[in-house]
Amino acid sequence: MSSATVSRPKAPAPQPGARRTRRTRRAGDVFVALAGVGLGLVVGIQVATSTGVGGPGGLLIELSRWAGLVGTYLALLVIFLVARVPVVERAVGLDRMISWHRKLGPLSLVLIAAHVVLVTAGYGASAATSYLGQTWIFLSEYPWVLPALAGFVLMLVAGITSWRVARRRMKYETWWVTHLYFYLAIALAYLHQITLGQPFATHTWARWAWIALYLVTFVPLVVFRVALPVWSSLRHNLKVHAVVRESADTISVWVSGRNLAALDVKGGQFFGWRFLTRDRWWQSHPYSISIGPDARYLRITVKDLGDHSRGLATVKPGTRVVAEGPYGLFTADERRTDRVLLIAGGVGIAPVRSILDDLPPHVPVDILFRARRPEGLVLRDELESIARSRPGVRLRYLVGSRREYPVNARTLLHLVPDVRSRDIYTCGPDALVESVRHAAEVLTMPSDQVHDDSFSFHSPDHYSFTTAKESVR
Repeated sequence: MSSATVSRPKAPAPQPGARRTRRTRRAGDVFVALAGVGLGLVVGIQVATSTGVGGPGGLLIELSRWAGLVGTYLALLVIFLVARVPVVERAVGLDRMISWHRKLGPLSLVLIAAHVVLVTAGYGASAATSYLGQTWIFLSEYPWVLPALAGFVLMLVAGITSWRVARRRMKYETWWVTHLYFYLAIALAYLHQITLGQPFATHTWARWAWIALYLVTFVPLVVFRVALPVWSSLRHNLKVHAVVRESADTISVWVSGRNLAALDVKGGQFFGWRFLTRDRWWQSHPYSISIGPDARYLRITVKDLGDHSRGLATVKPGTRVVAEGPYGLFTADERRTDRVLLIAGGVGIAPVRSILDDLPPHVPVDILFRARRPEGLVLRDELESIARSRPGVRLRYLVGSRREYPVNARTLLHLVPDVRSRDIYTCGPDALVESVRHAAEVLTMPSDQVHDDSFSFHSPDHYSFTTAKESVR
């Protein structure tokens, strides 16, 4: 199949973005307010059920309860932030949600660790027992403490493997499985809290409020991360149609199905892809589309960066696919001007290519395609065909080292003199994205005209599009 032969409907011109930006900010404020209400509920539970501070170790026990409740609430919030509830993701922005997820995760872990240390020290002081002795008493005499301890260890593993230094040294599959330990850890701690937690063991209303918080967290997770992707993929009958080699280390996977236009995916967005083969069904990897859907086909373009991406070259036509998404705000809808500059580095051309299809024909478009070597210019023939057939599209290659072709303010002004009056979309390695952000700042461009989608290497086998940044921050 030739990628240039697949047609797709043109998207309507986007609406002015200022109103959408204000609406997004308001929605973000509402979400933060609701999260604050949840935190207020947790504080209310602790205040209303507190037995006061008294006796040896009383203060430590009271502090441990505060740390445990707030830490667990933050852990639930961390999970909700990656539940990918569509209305929340569209309103707040996946980039902000993932940023909050990454910031709150370590804080919740520290508070839960403080709970473990303080409660053991407090009970040990009240019973005049050593720390190790009290630990043994908890494990041998208190029900559900051993599973809770196992959950805490799993949470530590998830936290350590999420540390950037550790993540870069791990295969994506290993990181992904250990990250799931966080969910298991929260589940293991649940019965310990309900049966032994002083607020819940003696106050029915507090127990039901706590159960409600768990339901609000885990029901959307199961629905939007598992049930709906499976249902949607079956409904659209998603299957691998063909695998096309674009270069020595890059392939395109064409996915076929029924009424794919109803997926409502826009150029620049990505899905979590699960190919249902014997050795891949349990793995979900994020890949951006490189051609959005018409009624029957869509396409992703993937570079060989490890075991999973390399193995996609051997996936057979007819293999069933589960797609979770679409996600991301790196779309033509976010543009604020009537001129666009698209900048891509390497396989970052994939989402940039799909955005090009969603731009109205009258919009002037400059494309700067950055690669170290000529063979890195994937989809080159396709891009040149578009440039020849569509007036207003100018395609330029920057092939060589960063020293030869620095993407800075001077370069952008030289190649695109009216760059300040354009929206800039950048996708590629972090270094390229940061260079363009800095150039935009030097050029004093409005932040809402700068959009980027960086992919960072979590391991040798994984790059994840860390979602569209709506502006330079």
